[in-house]
Amino acid sequence: FLHHLRDARPLPRIRLPAWVMHLAVRHLGTSREEELAHLRLLAEGADLELEGLAGDFLRLRLGRGLLRWERHTEFSTYTLVQGLPETPLEGDPALWLAVDPLWLRGIPGRTILALELILVPGPVEEGLEVARRWLGPGPMVASLIGREQYGLVATDFRARASGLERIIAVLRPGTTETRAGRVAMRLLEMETYRMMASLGFPVARELLGFLQQAERRLAEITAEIRDRNRADAHLLDELEALAAEVEHLLAEHTSRFGASRAYQALVQERLAELREAPIPGVQTLGEFLNRRFRPAMTTVDSVANRLLALSERIAEATALLRTRVDIALEGQNQAILARIQKGQEMQYRLQRTVEGLSVAAISYYVLGLLGYGFKALKEAGLPLAPEVATGLALPLVVLGVWGFMRRIHRQLFHP
Repeated sequence: FLHHLRDARPLPRIRLPAWVMHLAVRHLGTSREEELAHLRLLAEGADLELEGLAGDFLRLRLGRGLLRWERHTEFSTYTLVQGLPETPLEGDPALWLAVDPLWLRGIPGRTILALELILVPGPVEEGLEVARRWLGPGPMVASLIGREQYGLVATDFRARASGLERIIAVLRPGTTETRAGRVAMRLLEMETYRMMASLGFPVARELLGFLQQAERRLAEITAEIRDRNRADAHLLDELEALAAEVEHLLAEHTSRFGASRAYQALVQERLAELREAPIPGVQTLGEFLNRRFRPAMTTVDSVANRLLALSERIAEATALLRTRVDIALEGQNQAILARIQKGQEMQYRLQRTVEGLSVAAISYYVLGLLGYGFKALKEAGLPLAPEVATGLALPLVVLGVWGFMRRIHRQLFHP
């Protein structure tokens, strides 16, 4: 895969002296088709088949230079490589640009980086003097590069009147075009990734105020949970509202913070590939990044970690409070069930009492009827004592009525 990627996007070969203009443009909804349509405006009249514009990489040879286009996940880069113009660079760029300035201004998307890289051959020992002539007075950072210290790179990270940030690379005479191209791409990518990584910093700084308020509110709610000052249901509602807001911010900004971390790692990787060495009395590129860039990235990491930790703490507090609410509800349910059970037991005892009374009452009336029957039989001449017969029938009647009542009870409650 890496071999294929290297062949698909080969490094440029740059002949010294050279002037390189590099633009990094965020997509912000710009589609590949829109960028390709804009590139076709340059391709018109050039020896380029339209099928060659189907991918995410393009090299287009122009009359006085080479345009390199690369599309990435969040941004695209446009790199124009041409010979170093003889016209002073502080003049009108239209005098030496190999492309129409109107075409450059019409590139779709939002430009986040515009810089020019000047590569000149010369003794490395005189590199600072050369860089000073190009950068002018004022503070600058510079480093020797390469294990053999074959070059010097300097910049002041300041935009010129043309809107372009300027980087100077003084490379030892005899430097190959391949090495010059490699140095150029590392510098351009380092700055591009630095700008992309920095996109997370304004977001992180904006969230600092919210984090302070949310953390303070969570501490207050936690204290109220401990002290039981308010109803648990109200506290649970507040926690859920706070959790919803935090989760919304996590969903909205986690990808931005993650991208900033990834771009920061690429910045450090490109810086390491330059193999910079210090120049006495001059701040190096790495030192500048440590002093200016790393604190911003530390803020991004801190805010991302605090936001995630806040989400976890809210989840823990919510779980604790919900457990307490559930336990309280369980206690209430148990009390209700106990009352219901007690009522059922009383109802059952009452029912049994009623059943017993019913057996007695029914037996009484049945015995009364039997008594009338026995008296009638005696009057008919049968040798029968009604009182004795009624007394003998008493247990049979009671047992019969009781059995009848039990059968009805089973049919009603145990069908």
